[in-house]
Amino acid sequence: MTASPVHLEGHLDPQLSRWMWLVKWLLALPHYVVLVFLWIAFTVLTAVAGVAILVTGRYPRSLFTFNVGVLRWTWRVAFYTGSAAGTDRYPPFTLLATDYPASLEVDYPEHLSRGLVLVKWWLLAIPQYVVVGILTSGVLWAGGSGTGGGPQTGGLIGVLVLVGVVVLLFTGTYPAGSSTWSWVWTAGAPGSWPTPR
Repeated sequence: MTASPVHLEGHLDPQLSRWMWLVKWLLALPHYVVLVFLWIAFTVLTAVAGVAILVTGRYPRSLFTFNVGVLRWTWRVAFYTGSAAGTDRYPPFTLLATDYPASLEVDYPEHLSRGLVLVKWWLLAIPQYVVVGILTSGVLWAGGSGTGGGPQTGGLIGVLVLVGVVVLLFTGTYPAGSSTWSWVWTAGAPGSWPTPR
């Protein structure tokens, strides 16, 4: 079995504030503003990288470094706020790797399949999108008496984090094993599938 090219870590702080999770989303607003623009650039550069991979079989290193940096920044903000609420340490405004408790590293692929770039981001990734969609958004169909029902969200990870922060609120400690999180590795990922762990 080959090792995954994606290395995602999150280290839970031993002493989390009981109340800070209630305002972290507000404190993270500057990050969200910056991330909107970074994700626009990420989307455009992923398409550019797809063309480059199709033509040359290589992911341009500068585009790869930028895109991994956007994913890394997003992961740090998510770990600070709602995806884990695993630290009270404010995330840095940088694309670079730091000593922050949440980290993401991706091994640079020296060569990629030129043809797979056309199908792996949508066709081959459908099973992963389904699983991650259930874990993170958990779209359910809720029927009401005479109302016809409608989509309701509440993914498993969101529920686990909510339980964790409510326990933190009342006990002062984050319950062991509830800092569960996931990440979607998107288009242009290295040629092997991330190993679920």
